[in-house]
Amino acid sequence: MTASTDALLNAADAALRTLFVAPRASRGCPTLPEKPTDPELNVAERQLSGALMRVNHVGEVCAQALYTAQALAARRPLGARAADEALAQQLEAAGQEETDHLAWTQERLDELGDRVSLLNPVWYAGAFGLGLVAGYLGRGPSLGFVVETERQVEAHLASHMDRLPPGDHASRAIVAQMKDDEARHAEDAQRAGAVELPTPVKALMRAAAKVMTTVAHRI
Repeated sequence: MTASTDALLNAADAALRTLFVAPRASRGCPTLPEKPTDPELNVAERQLSGALMRVNHVGEVCAQALYTAQALAARRPLGARAADEALAQQLEAAGQEETDHLAWTQERLDELGDRVSLLNPVWYAGAFGLGLVAGYLGRGPSLGFVVETERQVEAHLASHMDRLPPGDHASRAIVAQMKDDEARHAEDAQRAGAVELPTPVKALMRAAAKVMTTVAHRI
């Protein structure tokens, strides 16, 4: 079996695990030690927290797709460019932390009695396609895509900290840790040689994210 075949099989396995297997975190779910027990949330608060955490879960589904696709492209470049194993490993390491986020958000959804998005396969497929395009543009643009994605996600999570019910300490602890991790991923990508994406590309990314978050809030 060739290395290219291995890479394709690994990408397919990652998609199946993300969409159909309960994720396992390598780190414990974040908590707030000073407030270990949440007060009882009312129905409206639980529904709001569930909707926001579903959106965050979708973001992590997309993160799995993006990092998997970009790592695949780094190992199977087009044209004369050589494979970039170091980049692929950096992307996979960030993707592992995103797996933690995926597990934490799914666990919190279960606790809230809510569900993941019914459109997760659609979100995954779209994000995987974007990741491939970014990855095949080369190291600089691929890392630039990571930087812009993570910055947008960080801003999105900050807005959720404002919207979550004040008493939902469990969700707040998860979102706070996710926000810190996303900021670090952007910084790591910047140091590794990211190039600034054109303004129209950033705007398109924001528009696509807006559609996704709006739909996932309900479906």
